[in-house]
Amino acid sequence: MPPLIADADFTIPAELTVANETALLALGAMDAEAAGQSAAMARFLIRTESVASSKIERVSATVEDFARALAGNKSNSSAISMVAATDALGRMVDAAGASGGIAVKDVLRAHRDLMRDDLVEGPHAGRVRDSQNWIGGSDYSPLGALYVPPPADLVEELLDDLLRFANRDDLPTLAQATLAHAQFESIHPFGDGNGRIGRALIGAILRRRGVTRNTVVPVASGLLARREDYFDALSDYREGEPTPLLALILRASAAAAEAGRESIGRISAFPAEWAERVDARRGSAAAALIPAFFDNPVMGVDAIEAVTGVAGQAVYSGLARLEDAGIVQEITGRKRDKVWAASDLLGELNVLDSGIAARMRRR
Repeated sequence: MPPLIADADFTIPAELTVANETALLALGAMDAEAAGQSAAMARFLIRTESVASSKIERVSATVEDFARALAGNKSNSSAISMVAATDALGRMVDAAGASGGIAVKDVLRAHRDLMRDDLVEGPHAGRVRDSQNWIGGSDYSPLGALYVPPPADLVEELLDDLLRFANRDDLPTLAQATLAHAQFESIHPFGDGNGRIGRALIGAILRRRGVTRNTVVPVASGLLARREDYFDALSDYREGEPTPLLALILRASAAAAEAGRESIGRISAFPAEWAERVDARRGSAAAALIPAFFDNPVMGVDAIEAVTGVAGQAVYSGLARLEDAGIVQEITGRKRDKVWAASDLLGELNVLDSGIAARMRRR
């Protein structure tokens, strides 16, 4: 049984004081770097976080499949799930920033966004569970499970208590985000999707407390790099010891913010690099397509025409020039209803994830 935590006090352990300050400084520097950038930057970082959070749950797809799913291709269920996680995270974080609070309805909406297309959980999307669930062991019995959450009839009370804790302003922010996440995972309020919604809660608290105003920090990439340590630390929390999880999330936050800041620098240079690579003259179709693909990295012809105002054969001429320069690639392989993606932006998803993982290994 998770304890009620709405009024719990918590201070950063002395041995983690430096790590906490390092993480907060890194988060602030990354967010400042993103200030004034295109909205594409925030969307890119949300996608990075969502992909990593999905991989923690063994939901994995290639970057190309993810791009196809962004374009509406429904052939890969894992990629579709990653896109749904992106929508869920983005809306939950935006709601926390806009309202200054996190409400039960925000959590339920995020779960609905995440699970509505799932074959099993779809009918229950956006509703807390009404039956017992468990982690590990058999699909048919909690016997031998790694963890058995509280009974369904206690979930609403525990969730209300958790959100009272998450909406306080008198706690160290990263400790609050860590404990709220661990408590959410311990309540396990949904039949599926708990991990991804619980990690989205970290980003929502950071936005609500003003630590991040312009970005979502891909903390899940850091946790993915230490997946087994992360699960062990969640078990420690359930045994009454939150320090290992706090230490891990502080490390993941700093690593993600440092690598994210470098990624922002690289991404912000792409439009100028692309224009130089394709030698696009002012007013040409190719010149119009470059900022369009920066803001919307996956598009078909209809979307390109709507975004740029370029139409007809000029679109295909511009696309051919961008393809020849390696700026975009066609990702469907079809003769009709083709979709193009910005190659550098897709590649940066892997570059950022690898950069965070490397930092987690060094720390």
